[in-house]
Amino acid sequence: MRVLLVEDDEDLRFGVAAALRAAGLAVDEAGDLPRADEALFVTAYDCAVFDRMLPSGDAAVYVEGMRRSGRNVPVLFLTARDAVADRVEGFASGGDDYLVKPFAVPELVARVHSLCRRSGVVRPPVHRVGDLEVDTARRHVRRAGVLLTLTHREFAVLEVLAARSDQAVSRSELIESCWDEMAEPQSNVLEVVVSQLRRKLGDPPLIRTVRGVGYRLAPPDDAR
Repeated sequence: MRVLLVEDDEDLRFGVAAALRAAGLAVDEAGDLPRADEALFVTAYDCAVFDRMLPSGDAAVYVEGMRRSGRNVPVLFLTARDAVADRVEGFASGGDDYLVKPFAVPELVARVHSLCRRSGVVRPPVHRVGDLEVDTARRHVRRAGVLLTLTHREFAVLEVLAARSDQAVSRSELIESCWDEMAEPQSNVLEVVVSQLRRKLGDPPLIRTVRGVGYRLAPPDDAR
């Protein structure tokens, strides 16, 4: 799941982005509304987190215009303004959630996860490929009934492959879906995760390399 974080305080933005990434989310960052607008134009996000008051303007006014244009990405406002009238204004402008500073980072992460699940992107709760079961709702993975322990990134890659089972998924698609703009596309970060996944999934292998393309998840008896 991909999140846009719009916050002008660099230290706060760094800390929140790190926490969201540690929770398995891909995070793009913007320090003002023009950069946020550009990011929202070119990328489909599952959730956007806006600091309410930015040097470039009131994010509530921007979100209100965004809603009028038909963009329905879920929005969480972060703000130091805690009056009831401010919260009502935030919801009236099109916000979906409102968190007052200072806030507990685990609560922010939980709220972002909740909004991402509401993003309108339909994800089947369970994918099955052979004896592999990927439960996207509970984030559980089982092979032959045995529960496996995966990192957030391993689960993200496996979820994409499972959703597209029996199809070749390109390296660039996997990086775009499972990492954010901080990733180095030319590094071997994806290959490392796939290698770890193969080891944890065990034999017979389920993840196939498609030369010149990327990877494919398929049952063991699929020899293609």
